[in-house]
Amino acid sequence: MSENEHLTKVAAAAEAALDRKAEDVVAFDVSKLTSFADAFLIATGTSDRHARSIADAITEAMAKRGEKPLGMEGHDEGLWVLIDLDDVIVHVFQSEVRREYDLERLWSDAPALDVAGGAARTAAQ
Repeated sequence: MSENEHLTKVAAAAEAALDRKAEDVVAFDVSKLTSFADAFLIATGTSDRHARSIADAITEAMAKRGEKPLGMEGHDEGLWVLIDLDDVIVHVFQSEVRREYDLERLWSDAPALDVAGGAARTAAQ
């Protein structure tokens, strides 16, 4: 998949998350650090219901693009919902769980992507 395609997918997922009032939405380009994904999107929900709602909004947005997740885990609990969108992995956390796993620190070598304004681009651009 081209860089523009996965950036477009990240932007669509981020927009869906933000539409559902997700907090602290960030994305990273992990394409040079791992073989299983090109980007990670991380968002926070304020409760289990909110985290599930954010995850649902993302999967609905992907369905409108004609894409179906390869898998989803954690939806029932709503503490950490992982959505595998093939080249993009989405993590929707409740804040305590997000702090505990601290994926931003774990993937700190990955360049941040700017997902504001409905477009994803390398934050340095």
